[in-house]
Amino acid sequence: MGRLKGKIAIVTGSSSGIGKTTAEVFAREGATVVLVARRENRLSDLRAGIEANGGEAEYIVADLALRSECEKVVDDVIAKFGRIDILVNNAGIPDRHMPTSRTSDELWDSVIAVDLTSVFYLCRATLKHMEERGSGSIVNISSIGARGLAGAAYSSAKAGLLSLTRNIAIQYAGKNIRCNATLPGPTPTELNTPEALATFDPEMPAITARHFDLSVPECSTEDQANAILFFASDESKGLTGQCLTVDNGGTL
Repeated sequence: MGRLKGKIAIVTGSSSGIGKTTAEVFAREGATVVLVARRENRLSDLRAGIEANGGEAEYIVADLALRSECEKVVDDVIAKFGRIDILVNNAGIPDRHMPTSRTSDELWDSVIAVDLTSVFYLCRATLKHMEERGSGSIVNISSIGARGLAGAAYSSAKAGLLSLTRNIAIQYAGKNIRCNATLPGPTPTELNTPEALATFDPEMPAITARHFDLSVPECSTEDQANAILFFASDESKGLTGQCLTVDNGGTL
């Protein structure tokens, strides 16, 4: 306990799934967590739950597909707290395993905007403040889909996150500003409920499944949050530009 004591941490996509659990874990570890997502009712409930357990949280409702809202999130946190110690870029939307041949322009644009471009906007806006303070940790949430094990748009966005992560790490190496990524494997969230899976492309999931060991158990959202916590905390202060797969060995 206390591994993030006194830290100011932004967690995007924190209204559900991995983001929600990460926010709860961070609060238990002493961080003041800024919750960011589109659904205010869920953010309000999460903040209340964190505070009921003795933690500290604020929330900002934002559509991260818009550059102006990404920049406003950073500006609002700086205005209120004066710094950002940790940025977790978790917000993302699925592409329902649509292959290249069946990916529409609209689907491609929306997935790239949220899953990759918003991370660029948030990192760019945050890094200047981290550089002024001479410290900071960014954790980007990619996916095993970055290896092509998803639809065309999602795989491309998540692969792009890995290169962005390394690019930032190279730029700030030795400056006490770190950027790392996790690659979650199958994890029970709202993105892969039976109802959600029923909307997926009927062909591509079977194709990608041939490249994944489906006999291994799914990871929990707690498993994913603990990996994110490791990169966010000083326990990993010697690591930057690293990409950690959290999938119980399914893609080994």
